[in-house]
Amino acid sequence: MANINPAGVFDTTYEEDMLIDRTRRDKLWKNLAFLALLLLPLFSVSGPLGLKLISDQYVGLIARVSIFVIAVQGLNLLVGYTGQMSLGHAAFMAIGAYGSAIMARELGFSFWAALPASALLTGLIGLLFGLPSLRVKGFYLAMATLAAQFIIPWALRYPLEDLTGGTRPLSVPAPIIGPFLPYADDAISDDAPLIFEAGDRYFVDVISLRFAQIEGAYPAIELVNPGGLVVPAGDVNMTIHEDAEGNTTGISYIASKAGEYRVAVIADGSTTSFAAQVSRSKALSFASDIAMYYLIVPLAALLMFLARNIIRTRTGRAFISVRDNDLAAELLGINVFITKLRAFFLSAVYAGIAGCLLAFERNSLSLDMFQLDVSIEMLAMLIIGGAGFPLGAMFGVTFIRLLQEAAIPMLRPWLADLLPRVFPFIDAVNITSAINPILFGGALIIFLVLEPRGIAHRWEVFKVAWKLRPYSY
Repeated sequence: MANINPAGVFDTTYEEDMLIDRTRRDKLWKNLAFLALLLLPLFSVSGPLGLKLISDQYVGLIARVSIFVIAVQGLNLLVGYTGQMSLGHAAFMAIGAYGSAIMARELGFSFWAALPASALLTGLIGLLFGLPSLRVKGFYLAMATLAAQFIIPWALRYPLEDLTGGTRPLSVPAPIIGPFLPYADDAISDDAPLIFEAGDRYFVDVISLRFAQIEGAYPAIELVNPGGLVVPAGDVNMTIHEDAEGNTTGISYIASKAGEYRVAVIADGSTTSFAAQVSRSKALSFASDIAMYYLIVPLAALLMFLARNIIRTRTGRAFISVRDNDLAAELLGINVFITKLRAFFLSAVYAGIAGCLLAFERNSLSLDMFQLDVSIEMLAMLIIGGAGFPLGAMFGVTFIRLLQEAAIPMLRPWLADLLPRVFPFIDAVNITSAINPILFGGALIIFLVLEPRGIAHRWEVFKVAWKLRPYSY
């Protein structure tokens, strides 16, 4: 609706008519907003400039908002544009999160390979749960997708417990680029362990030990971290190299903590002699919040841009036709079932990418992060933001996150003091515990009554009014 030219400005070519940013001013403001987001971490407390103008809390908040913007944007493709209800979006995020973590921990995938692989895996599973859309719609389809919300976490908790840890938290390695820039090679012997300092925040040390020659049994490798603890073989930053017989022929370890490391080879009586070589290289690490920020925010902007352009394609027009009237769309030659499956696939792919980013951003996973209330919360974000609008996901997620992390903590002490006096017949403990859901539900009711089409619709109306304002000529 707001993709129009200001009063007195006209298109002269088809290319101009097809542009998303109709004027240079639109493009300039959009680029300036994106540039401001990129510059924000530089002024934070932990930023490289050391200016300490912005709290690190806001940098982390924007990163988390960006992750859920990706997930809700995928939900928008399914619910807002195709009209298919889903109550299992958090479960698809769990597939992307645990799938990428398992690929990184067990299969040796880098983050850059685990991200597209887990997104594709989530999309394929999303196709399976999209099959009921052939026969059912509306409330019944919501019940079918609700099954995914129970089946997927159950499968991750019990049949796949050996891989996912079940109810226990699962650690996830930080993304790195490299290793590159080798800077040291050391020989190591039984009585002369290697001791060195490491711990740069952004360029971490990668230790690689290989046995060049062995006579007798393979010796054991011991690595001690700065805390004085021996790093176990199952550590998330440790990679064990083995031969065909299962003997440990070397290790690789990402030294992400600052301090002194000690690498030693311990030979027993059955080892006659050995020769071991230790090399150290640098790798670009995304373990810090600021580094992950520069990974998450640009990717969120790219995926929002892709979603905006998908709607302009033949597939996107088919999504809208199915949403408005699936019978009429079928009479026009649109394969309704294939169109719905494409929507489920794309929605699940976006959820998988968001889940993968969430796993590597938090460096730890728990099934409590993907419960039914998270799916309902994301659906509320879409309703408040504006279903069927390109910016609906961004507005909805930002509003809910600010409500939960800023407005509710500010209002909570005042309400905790006021409500027990207004309702003396209710236990004060019960009132205090109910403040968060009351405020969240109240905000949702207000938007449903006063602005049922969401914040994005009001934003579009404002832009139209601004562009069509009268000029002196």
